[in-house]
Amino acid sequence: MSAEAAIVIKKVKKVSGGGHHGGAWKVAYADFVTAMMAFFLLMWLVNATSPEQKQGIADYFAPAAVSESTSGAGGILAGQAFDTEGARNSAATNAGNPTTSDSDASGDEEGMSEGSKDSSAEDAEALQATQEAAQFEQAALSLRQAMKDMPELAELSKNLIIDQTPEGMRIQIVDQEGRPMFPPGGVEPYERTRLLMKEVSKVINRLPNRISISGHTDSGPFKRDDGYTNWELSADRANATRRIFERNGVDPDRIYQVSGKAGSEPLFPDDPYMSANRRISIVLLREAPVLPPNHQL
Repeated sequence: MSAEAAIVIKKVKKVSGGGHHGGAWKVAYADFVTAMMAFFLLMWLVNATSPEQKQGIADYFAPAAVSESTSGAGGILAGQAFDTEGARNSAATNAGNPTTSDSDASGDEEGMSEGSKDSSAEDAEALQATQEAAQFEQAALSLRQAMKDMPELAELSKNLIIDQTPEGMRIQIVDQEGRPMFPPGGVEPYERTRLLMKEVSKVINRLPNRISISGHTDSGPFKRDDGYTNWELSADRANATRRIFERNGVDPDRIYQVSGKAGSEPLFPDDPYMSANRRISIVLLREAPVLPPNHQL
């Protein structure tokens, strides 16, 4: 019997495109593109900057060892500066220029110093004004909260007006129709008005500001046989308010002004006979100048 021939099977795998060579070239290409972008960006920046800006950039990146000066500024320019013409203004140049002297330089320094002092003073005043306004706002919130917390004062909320004016924080105790704060023609306030003034005095005692008190009436005619008019009545009501404040702990030295305005400054000019024109106005005077609109520190 003859031997069987061995059968051999050969598999051939076809590869198209030359085979896989890896992705390292992509990384290299990305680095190249990034470098080109950075180069063109640098060229654009160089073209867009002025000579003065280029000089400033060069001075910033220059090493400190470049300067040989051991006095003066000790920087890249060794105490020299650039004038408005772009030329270097050195000590030698000043020596050859008779119009430049030490007195001129000292005058410039004094002007800069005075300008700096003025700026610092303005900043300090602005800060003081901001703090004072915040204190006024906090005091107003405290008074309104006290009226909410006390049932006997809650009904008087419409008789109290609090706002801020150029003069300071103003607290006004006004008459409402059917609910006056003083008896008609009387000087001493009702008991409910005294209670309200007591709470106002607590707020006043939290702040150091001076106090101005003014009394106001409506424009209705009022004159007694002895010649007593709205002028005397408004002044006496303001003085009665002052006495109540002092009895509740307000320092008399803080009282800056007590005045009677009669009906000369109505709260509602369109209706000078309105009951709300009868009022007591208490102003906590500002100690700092008023900030202009939209002022920022």
